[in-house]
Amino acid sequence: MNPTVLPTAGFFDGPAKVLENISDHLYGDLLAWLLIAAGLYFTWRTRALQLRLFGQMLRTITSSRGAVGEGMSSFQAFTVGLASRVGTGNIVGVAIAITMGGPGAVFWMWLVALVGMATGFVESTLAQLFKVAHPDGTFRGGPAYYIHKGLGSKTWASIFAVVITFVFGFAYEATQANAISNVLKGTFNIEPWVTAIVLVLITTPVVFKGIKRVAAITEWLAPLMALIYVIIAVVILVLNAGAIPGALLSVFEGAFGANQAFWGLSGGFMAAALNGIKRGLFSNEAGEGSVPNAAATATVHHPVQQGFIQSMGVFVDTIVVCTATALIILLSGVYDPATADVDAAGTLTVNSVSNVLGPWAQYLMAVVVFVFAYSSLLGNYAYAEVNMDFLRGMGRRHYGVRAMIVVAAALGAVASLTFVWNLSDVVMGLMAIINIIAVLSLGKWAFGALRDWEQQQAELQAGLRDKIYFVATDNPFLPAELPGDIWTEESAVQRDLDAVEVSAE
Repeated sequence: MNPTVLPTAGFFDGPAKVLENISDHLYGDLLAWLLIAAGLYFTWRTRALQLRLFGQMLRTITSSRGAVGEGMSSFQAFTVGLASRVGTGNIVGVAIAITMGGPGAVFWMWLVALVGMATGFVESTLAQLFKVAHPDGTFRGGPAYYIHKGLGSKTWASIFAVVITFVFGFAYEATQANAISNVLKGTFNIEPWVTAIVLVLITTPVVFKGIKRVAAITEWLAPLMALIYVIIAVVILVLNAGAIPGALLSVFEGAFGANQAFWGLSGGFMAAALNGIKRGLFSNEAGEGSVPNAAATATVHHPVQQGFIQSMGVFVDTIVVCTATALIILLSGVYDPATADVDAAGTLTVNSVSNVLGPWAQYLMAVVVFVFAYSSLLGNYAYAEVNMDFLRGMGRRHYGVRAMIVVAAALGAVASLTFVWNLSDVVMGLMAIINIIAVLSLGKWAFGALRDWEQQQAELQAGLRDKIYFVATDNPFLPAELPGDIWTEESAVQRDLDAVEVSAE
């Protein structure tokens, strides 16, 4: 399959370049280092929970499929987050990172993910602690809510809500649509305007049915596509097992600019670092402030449970899926730093797979990319709706945002790759800065909840209690009384009763 550059690309060249310059300064001067520093700090304060409690994270996911009451199950909230995480960032994003920063960019994606697991735990636990009840029986929460309730700033909470609504109601939707358009053009020669019409037709009915409909679809769609993609990657790795050490060596050599042959288009250490961090953040979303919106919707007995689950989501997204993509590209023989073209990165992964497995594989990969991007498009809607609930009040139907998502899907299908990705980078960066500052300020609440869970877990293992549940009232581990009535003794009893009813059914 030949590299694809959409015919409208030239129209967007000027704006794309301006956005790229803004993005480079935003990440290079501030955000990249803020993300790493915050991740290291949270790793220290949680005593590296991403390592010592890794098994507990797995157990929490496998035991969380049942919903409690009218709310979403913990597993459903995880899959909504996974649907947004596992998408074009894993396929197109990794290809862009390698094209622009060389194989070394993959190392920086790993680093962001490993420390980001701690960040993801903290922000998702905060989302659970400060969530509020929705009239339909579900919950709403996320950075806008914990900034307002935890820091007492309605102004900054509203600013964040506006930014994230634009990010997930427009910028990210355009990015997903662009990925679909590129792969359909490259594989089936379908014109972008046709893709735009199809996306409008298949997106409108789903987003206008609301967040529960999105959860019902992503619950099976996202894990299924992730599994298929990982199987493809495993087959390619087995067929090229002898070349894997060389591919990994190129990652480490390129990470610090040690070998010019492994530099991307931008060249050197900073190119590898910045592109790896940008694409890592876009893909796993740790610290960005997006996934907490999904984490808050889950009905759980303890806030830490959802923190565990969303932390594992960072691992699955980057360490598993993104690494698989990187190795596919590096082992295929298609990637060449000397001739790499960022506008053709949208089909680099698909070309790599078909080069190893044969021409038939491009059709399977086209389906995988389509479903990845489409499930992300739906998962993104959930985040926009949560923040519109904050801005406009609970119980309203946010038809304006739903219409904006449909428009973004159409526009993204005909825009250039560099324009939509640079736009996403800039607005994502602004959103992440606000969120990281808030999470650093409120981290003590998550650390307290973790200590509460660890004490209860120790008592459970010692036979001193038969279950774990969280009550915020007079909790000695929390820095103050938690506002709201979600985590009272009465609500804990009600969750137990709801859980019994679910088990009986």
